[in-house]
Amino acid sequence: MMNLHHFGVIGGGAWGTALAQALIRAGRDVSLWAREADVVDSINNAHENAVYLPNVPLDEKLKATADLAALGACDAWLLVTPVQHTRGVCVQLDAIAASRPVPIVLCSKGIEMGTLKFPSTIVSEALPSCPLAVLSGPSFAIEVAKAQPTAVTLACADEALGATLCQAIGSRTFRPYASTDVLGAQIGGAIKNVLAVATGIATGCGMGEDARAALITRGLAEMMRLGVALGAKAETLMGLSGLGDLVLTCSSTQSRNMSLGMALGQGRQLADILGERKSVAEGVPTTTSAAALAQLKGVDMPIVQAVDAILNKGACVDEVIAGLLARPLKAERV
Repeated sequence: MMNLHHFGVIGGGAWGTALAQALIRAGRDVSLWAREADVVDSINNAHENAVYLPNVPLDEKLKATADLAALGACDAWLLVTPVQHTRGVCVQLDAIAASRPVPIVLCSKGIEMGTLKFPSTIVSEALPSCPLAVLSGPSFAIEVAKAQPTAVTLACADEALGATLCQAIGSRTFRPYASTDVLGAQIGGAIKNVLAVATGIATGCGMGEDARAALITRGLAEMMRLGVALGAKAETLMGLSGLGDLVLTCSSTQSRNMSLGMALGQGRQLADILGERKSVAEGVPTTTSAAALAQLKGVDMPIVQAVDAILNKGACVDEVIAGLLARPLKAERV
């Protein structure tokens, strides 16, 4: 069995920091790479990521570095950079992986703009010698960092490697459930961010819990339609990385995507919202890609298309909502 003791976490945002903390609780050695010098300094000297995860004490054993080559000795990598930057990071990793390919666990959610590719395809093209897995599910960074109980999906086509990763990553408060549906885990993680923007818009417009429940349920139907069209398993989308993540992200303003949608629903402009944020709201670029992918595959995704119209086509929020409510009545089915 592969020995996975030293993990490299690539990405010093809130989620990367939280995962590094979870790995240390699981008894692993962890090296965290961050591109920002102030993040590296804060973690190493103050034992806190004051930039992206403030006021959360970090284990003193967690060490950060701005030198990506320092992760060359790790047994596995967790790739936690935003999806739109994944390809560029893989270019930097190429020289390291060529001499010593290691398993890569993909932890970011989204679809690459332009290519309409999911992270596993991006990484497999750039680093073909590295075996891949996907970690996804209902998880807020601050709760994972504080050791609040969390369950996620860990999907890997190689069942033996998946089981080894689950054992290495899992702990009493962080429970990965194994799957082989790598694509399904990524579809759920990407589309739920778009639906969270939609739910936030509805909340910001003053709609109630009935509307939120309807958006979650019909949004799940859209997610499953796309998943089936792309070859994912329906059971994956009904699990932690699909329905579980969807419910969490559409139910709390802790979600960057839902809070962004709320601001839009309250009449604020997208550029202003994004300009005041440090963390990435993956739902914004993913909406563009998801709408294009749905059109390419001939999949009906009216909620996704509605969010795309608001974010990218200058559509009026009230008019888009009116259009959704005016759709013809039909039988309930996926």
